[in-house]
Amino acid sequence: MSDATGFLHEGRAYGLLAAAGLRVPRHGFLEAGPLPFAPGEPIVLKGIADQLWHKSDKGAVHFGAFDAEALRAEAAAMRQRVAEHPWIGGLVCEKVAFKRLAGLPTEALVSLKRDPDAGWLVVCGIGGLQADAWAALAPPMIWPLALCTPDQALADLRAHWLGRTWLGHQRGAEALTDEAKLLAFLQGLWRAAEGLEREGVTLLELNPVVLDGDGLPTALDGVGTLGAAAPAPAATPDPAWYQALVSPRNLVIAGVSSRAGTVGRIILENAQKASLPEGSIRLIKPGATEFLGLPCLPSVAELAAAPTDQLIVSLPAVQTLELVEQLCHQGGGATVVYVVAGGLGDGADTEGLGQRLVAGLEAHRREGKWTPALVGPNGLGLYSPDQHLNTLFIPDEKLPLRPKPGHVALVSQSGAFLITRLSRRPDLGLRAAIAIGNQMDLRCSDFLAGFASDPAVKVAGAYLEGFAPGDLKATAEAARGLRAAGRRVLLYKGGRSQEGMAAASSHTGALAGDHALQASVLRRSGAMLAERIEAFDAALSWLGAFAEGRPRRVAIMTNAGFESVVSADLLGGPFRGAKLTEAETAALTAAIEAHGLTGLVSPRLPLDLTPMADEAAYLASADLLLASEADVLVVGLVPLTRRLGTADPAVFGPFARALADLARQHGKWVGVAVEGGHLYDAYRQGLREAGLPVFLTMEEALEGLQLIASEL
Repeated sequence: MSDATGFLHEGRAYGLLAAAGLRVPRHGFLEAGPLPFAPGEPIVLKGIADQLWHKSDKGAVHFGAFDAEALRAEAAAMRQRVAEHPWIGGLVCEKVAFKRLAGLPTEALVSLKRDPDAGWLVVCGIGGLQADAWAALAPPMIWPLALCTPDQALADLRAHWLGRTWLGHQRGAEALTDEAKLLAFLQGLWRAAEGLEREGVTLLELNPVVLDGDGLPTALDGVGTLGAAAPAPAATPDPAWYQALVSPRNLVIAGVSSRAGTVGRIILENAQKASLPEGSIRLIKPGATEFLGLPCLPSVAELAAAPTDQLIVSLPAVQTLELVEQLCHQGGGATVVYVVAGGLGDGADTEGLGQRLVAGLEAHRREGKWTPALVGPNGLGLYSPDQHLNTLFIPDEKLPLRPKPGHVALVSQSGAFLITRLSRRPDLGLRAAIAIGNQMDLRCSDFLAGFASDPAVKVAGAYLEGFAPGDLKATAEAARGLRAAGRRVLLYKGGRSQEGMAAASSHTGALAGDHALQASVLRRSGAMLAERIEAFDAALSWLGAFAEGRPRRVAIMTNAGFESVVSADLLGGPFRGAKLTEAETAALTAAIEAHGLTGLVSPRLPLDLTPMADEAAYLASADLLLASEADVLVVGLVPLTRRLGTADPAVFGPFARALADLARQHGKWVGVAVEGGHLYDAYRQGLREAGLPVFLTMEEALEGLQLIASEL
């Protein structure tokens, strides 16, 4: 290992790999004395020098026969060729004969990395000189060690181009190794990471890794970096913050203006509609004892003797910082502080106010002192239907929220994303919807952990643009905890492109990281990761109605041929169309005849009932299909037929309730796509009020199901 320059050279890398039980070439330094080679044996001489990553590019690799004197001379010449790099020694390695296949890549690139946000990772892909080109065709696999086992990694490798080649699963290719050897190799990598951590290694790149004559994966090169030990995790906020935020007994608001339409004033007007006890809302307003009929405190100092569950701060950045520092100084006053304003730790913070705030909170927690939990800054507010508590600074005429308690909890780094979801899906049953802002203190992982502590939450959804330092791994672990408890986790991660990363950074102050890494870590946790907002919304609608179950076998029932065809195109793999038995087909044939559809409808799936079907035909067919192997029934309704009563609530209301009753009776999922214009909005609303997820198209409904079916 080298000096403080932080370079891990090949000789030391081999030692660490061998200690983990991995196959490495026989090797030794010329300068170290007798070497384990016979005269004339084929060898490779490598010039090892500090910060010399690509030896062959510098003329520091020599193939030949073992001859100690000749190799010393060659090593001296190499030392001159790399004179700008401090010399470490001449490394002599056996020349490993390895297996190849004509026209197919057989070399691997393996990287072990201690990522500051995700912890230890193994990245494995196609290696060799054309590694970059192959990566575009067969992206490397990413395995977060805290969330993935060697057996799970083997399953990925088995399906990857590299694994298919090594195992002889490519057309016309012979097997170069077997699964037992690959599993042993992966288990060795997991052990190696433990040794790397002990030695202070932050990165080890192995390129290439080849299969020797016995099919054993063997690293033919290895270099890396050393670094400081991983920082100790920050002290966590008092868990009492969660209930104080979503179910407070009392509120204090700082920053309410006498001018109508201002941010603080809108927050107050919304909060006053909550079902909180009389006198539970107070204001901080210097020079006043009462304002708008509410009691006022001259400053935050009075909260030391009369604390609040939640303090909402709608003040400029400097005043916000001073207020939080005063709370810390006095040792009490508010369990959770919700910070509305920006200008703390984002692009508008030119004075380091955010750094000062974070440092103060961390110092207090490290010393064991009382510290408030802080949400934000740059937070838009929250909505908690149980108390009809709305602290969003959006006026009621723009976002009329009417309480519908349920089992879905939403967090969003973007306030706009949150309020547009609330506006578009007012029927969604919610436990809470929270705009979390820039995550300066409470982070995404904290909110997911809070939801895990709340028995009312069965589905947690989150929109994120970036992770606070170190929070990717914590978020994944919190998601895994929710999944272990039988809850669902649905995520959308924005800022995937360079342009998206720049946009996210510009308006939230959070830096978006490498999406492939983040996606791998989050999916390994068991979270569903949507690639499109539309898929997120569709999955959210399904999960809002049905928190439990796994939609793998789908029955499609429509009254339009195009819907049947389009739906069938979207089914495949583990997410497949359900099949009917002979007895079920016979029962469906009888139902078709009973409703006068013989000769018009074929008794098979997808079931096209044609525009001649009425509500009774739909319900009879739905009853039969839900009794089949199907996990979920998707009903397509093109409402332009006169056979369906789409205008009269006295007709469509009972139909909607009967369809929902069938879902409950069979313990299956049922969703409806109404493919019509605004004329049929009331019809859709009647279906929603019955508790059914409703979509504009069959594609939307099925895309949401596909995302849920992909859940690990």
